[in-house]
Amino acid sequence: MKVMKSIILSSKLLFLAASTLVISSVSCGGSTGDKKTQDTTAITATAPKASISSILTEKQFNDLFPQRDKFYTYAAFIKAANELGQVKVKISRRAVSVYQFIRTNKKNGKDSVARQDADWNEEWAKKKPDSVFTVDYGDFCTASAADVNKKELAAFFAQIAHETRHGMNGSYTDGLMLIHEDNTSNVYVSDSDEYPAVKGKKYYGRGPMQLSYNGNYGFASNIIFGNSKILLNTPELVEQDAVIAFKAAIYFWMTPETHKPSAHDVMTGKWQPTANDKANGRTTPGFGMTINIVNGDVECGKGDNFGMTDRIGFYQFFLKKLGITDVNCACSCATMKPYKY
Repeated sequence: MKVMKSIILSSKLLFLAASTLVISSVSCGGSTGDKKTQDTTAITATAPKASISSILTEKQFNDLFPQRDKFYTYAAFIKAANELGQVKVKISRRAVSVYQFIRTNKKNGKDSVARQDADWNEEWAKKKPDSVFTVDYGDFCTASAADVNKKELAAFFAQIAHETRHGMNGSYTDGLMLIHEDNTSNVYVSDSDEYPAVKGKKYYGRGPMQLSYNGNYGFASNIIFGNSKILLNTPELVEQDAVIAFKAAIYFWMTPETHKPSAHDVMTGKWQPTANDKANGRTTPGFGMTINIVNGDVECGKGDNFGMTDRIGFYQFFLKKLGITDVNCACSCATMKPYKY
């Protein structure tokens, strides 16, 4: 993303890769998703989990990011986590590339269709059920014991710090300094039936995770707003509104892709390697797997390299600052093969 500098250089590889769930899925037909935002059956409202503010104070946040741009504030981060925490999304797939997103507002208990591909109700698609999973965004750094939640938070902060750093190597004090990537002339448009680019708009890397490409802006917008067109039409919101910027980063952290798990599941131990994972050196949940998820094509399976070791350095720095340790840290991805699509 830096995940854009790194993931824009990384994430151009990665956030586009992250879009395999989206971009690779759009070739089966046009979207009716934003036209179908009607409420479906209401469910019982869910009480929110504890706020991240219970494990992170404003003083700690400021201490972790002393050189941050004033755009990034503790209040914006906590508000983003709390508001997105009221969202749960059930993602269903048929015939490999036909999707439906049911977005639940946990505050009022109502469901709505945030996306439904044109072929969803075709008989051939109905005969080919594929996968169903639910992402509860309220689980971000709140779903486990306090030490596990803090490790997840340290890992998340390490990734966004590396992606937005702009200072001295090895200081680990220069995270969240960049709001967007340096070269804003980059357009980052790719073909997408579901999330078509808007003429004249640029989808270069923005925010803590340096969100890039129209497909990723549309997908993030589906999750955050229940409407893909908001960020497709106004991608600059990610560099103008810090709450939206942090929500986009949390969306990326929490959402699995077609071929790989979410960073959240990896850090909380929910993910366990498949036979294919084991054959490719992806054997242990831990920080190294989050690097593979964020920027594996560039930094994993290549031995020691600056990008990987810098992320690890940030993680270890933040662990210490938060008063915890990761004794059995599976921090490196040097021998892991990156995920392929």
